[in-house]
Amino acid sequence: MSDLFETLTDKVHGKGKRIVLPEALDERILTAASRLATKGLVIPVLVGNEDEVKQKAGELGVDISSAEILDPESYEGMEEMVQSFVERRKGKATEADAKEILKNGNYFGTMLVYMGKADGLVSGAVHSTADTVRPALQIIKTKPGIKKTSGVFIMVREEEKYVFADCAINMTPDSEDLAEIALASSETAKLFDVDPKVAMLSFSTKGSAKSPETEKVVEAVKMAKEKNPDLMIDGEFQFDAAFVPSVAEKKAPESPLKGEANTFIFPSLEAGNIGYKIAQRLGGFDAVGPVLQGLNQPVNDLSRGCNADDVYKLALITAAQSL
Repeated sequence: MSDLFETLTDKVHGKGKRIVLPEALDERILTAASRLATKGLVIPVLVGNEDEVKQKAGELGVDISSAEILDPESYEGMEEMVQSFVERRKGKATEADAKEILKNGNYFGTMLVYMGKADGLVSGAVHSTADTVRPALQIIKTKPGIKKTSGVFIMVREEEKYVFADCAINMTPDSEDLAEIALASSETAKLFDVDPKVAMLSFSTKGSAKSPETEKVVEAVKMAKEKNPDLMIDGEFQFDAAFVPSVAEKKAPESPLKGEANTFIFPSLEAGNIGYKIAQRLGGFDAVGPVLQGLNQPVNDLSRGCNADDVYKLALITAAQSL
């Protein structure tokens, strides 16, 4: 795990990336912000009342002198932000609506990212996933050609690193969704120095069973190859045929992956969520994420059960995504 974050630290150190942390009165957030700022890794942008934030930091004994504190109630650029928000929402919010909505730290922070005044946002220590993701989908939106965001976990055990997706967002992805998830996951893999070898998973290997579920995966492979002919991707595979060379030789001898996949696309959220938790709890892997992918600018969601180290790591990942 340390090697993974040493790589990210080297990538973002001294780059001056500004990461918004809307939950500025939370002890975990302030502790992580202090660590990030004093090491020169990112400039934390804390959202809240300046006096309250400084008082809380003082009580905790953490140094946030290198962080920035912005209060929606007194933010000098609020008028510009209101106008930008109204324009972005295209008739779905009036100026009066916008002034009220932008008092919310997540919306305010997401607008800072959208307007180029920050490079990314990390929230969710206090708020739900919906509270974090909804402003991102409404304001930042997904990249051209991508209809939906998705959630990926980096599974780490000593020197081993694998990418699992989608384990967090899309319950029943169709073929087009799966192709998008595969392409986005291959880019995320590169961020973590994983040369993507993508396996599209199912309960069947290369036609050993036929059903709408398996055909969906076969079609997704075709779509992904059309969009990126250079990507090393194949399927449909049972996990062992994607991961164990001796099994691949028997079940899928023509596949270019040869049982050496490192990026795994699950056919449903159900499968993905169960799969990463089995690897985590039975296999002893650390699960880093979920990292949200497919957005125009990086926004990432913490678990409400997170600790300060989780905040620190996700802020590093977010900064690296913005490079």
